[in-house]
Amino acid sequence: MKNKNLFLIGAAALLTTMGACSLDYEPKDRYTEITEGTDDDTGGSSVALKDKQAVLDQMQVINYKWRDGQEAWYLDKLLLSESHSDNAYAGSPSAETTPFEVNSIEGSNSNLNRDWNIYMTNVAAANILIESIDAVPDASLTASERAMYKAQAKIFRAMVYFDMVRIWGNVPLITTVAGEITSETIEEVYPAYFPPQTDELTVYQQIERDLLEGVADAPATVASNKAALSKDVGYAILAKLYAEKPLRDYEKVIQYADQLAADGYALEPNYGDLFGVVLEKPDEPAGPDNFATAPTKRNSVESIYEAQFDATVGAWAPWMFGRTLDNWEFYFNFSKWITPSRDIVKAFTSESKTDLRYAESVVWYSCGWNIYYPANNYAFMYKDRSAYNSIIKYRYADILLLKAEALLMGRGDLGGAADIINRTRDRAGLDPLPASTTSSKERLLEAYLKERRLELAFEGQRWFDLVRLDKVEEVMNNLKDEGRPPLIYPYDSNSYRLPIPQNVIDQNPNLVQNPGY
Repeated sequence: MKNKNLFLIGAAALLTTMGACSLDYEPKDRYTEITEGTDDDTGGSSVALKDKQAVLDQMQVINYKWRDGQEAWYLDKLLLSESHSDNAYAGSPSAETTPFEVNSIEGSNSNLNRDWNIYMTNVAAANILIESIDAVPDASLTASERAMYKAQAKIFRAMVYFDMVRIWGNVPLITTVAGEITSETIEEVYPAYFPPQTDELTVYQQIERDLLEGVADAPATVASNKAALSKDVGYAILAKLYAEKPLRDYEKVIQYADQLAADGYALEPNYGDLFGVVLEKPDEPAGPDNFATAPTKRNSVESIYEAQFDATVGAWAPWMFGRTLDNWEFYFNFSKWITPSRDIVKAFTSESKTDLRYAESVVWYSCGWNIYYPANNYAFMYKDRSAYNSIIKYRYADILLLKAEALLMGRGDLGGAADIINRTRDRAGLDPLPASTTSSKERLLEAYLKERRLELAFEGQRWFDLVRLDKVEEVMNNLKDEGRPPLIYPYDSNSYRLPIPQNVIDQNPNLVQNPGY
């Protein structure tokens, strides 16, 4: 089963987005068949939802924007988290990718431009629902339904802003829908089109407020559908939020990690089931005559929030990283993004036993290029290996390990932290940490960071772990990896945030470039 059509559709969509992405800033989504202008008291107009079906359609817009907008929240986020850290090389050298590898990113980077635009469009989609739903003139839309959909939109907005604030720091905080600019409304409405940045702390506080309000009315998780914005998605983001410095509260990290455990989340017994595929010939290896037909498992006990794909809507992202196991030769004719580094291979192979996560994270193929490795034995990122695989944005292992961090750094509970780390090590087939490590806070922190690195490799976590724990300069400026090009600039405190896209600054005179760029 080769399914070339779904890949061609995805490829066309990607190329269109890359080549024709408008960077014009607009803090509200475009008018569609599900919205209509409604006059306000000033003679302007605002975006409103017409009826219950419009609300359902807008929820679908939100879900599709996340699932299908893989450039920002997945492809480019992996470029930042993996290639801007020690986990990977850029993979496909270019003016857009190489700067992440050698620390020379500038505001003119087109990846940053498109990401900003996608994120702000997602915020706008959430704002339309949040701002309009209470006024929808449809009695069939019950009060509880209004509260539930608004809660899900708030969790979505929090998720988007949580990514944005960790990438750029001070960003415009937009929580309303801008009206139409007329001679009567220009003074009131104009600032919404060109807002200044809001300081990080205030953005974090808005994320916290959205999440706390969201989890109150969001639906409970349905075990058979981890693609929904549920209470548990909110709990997971809260756990991650409270681990970050602006709102750091390690007791709340523990609280929300424990809440997820109480809701039934646990480590999937077989790590490979999180990323594996079902083959046409199960007893034979994948190859040109043996294609993937489905993921090994969706909606696992470990998955909290995932984007799901199937034969009708396949993910386009896998062919950016390596071979796609549902179509062995599809687009395997150009160098791929996110090439695993020698340093992470060394980390995976540093134990006396085989780390079972290694074979699920890195795969070696022959290819037609030799940029970082010999062409006959080239490393590829393996976490996303077919168009059918779910892309898991939040999973329980991440939150469980954050609890270990909270126990270690917050309570000073070395034993409790070590127990959690040993749980993920045990699943990976490794021995427990030695006493020489678990008896020292410094050595245990080092082991913790390594464990997160290997457990969550190529899932968009490494860079943010280094930033959160102030390890960027220590790790990246002392990295000895013969496969990585020399740094253009050493990492410093300004490296912790990326530059605001220059096109956005040019369009909005109220924005200020981040220090160091």
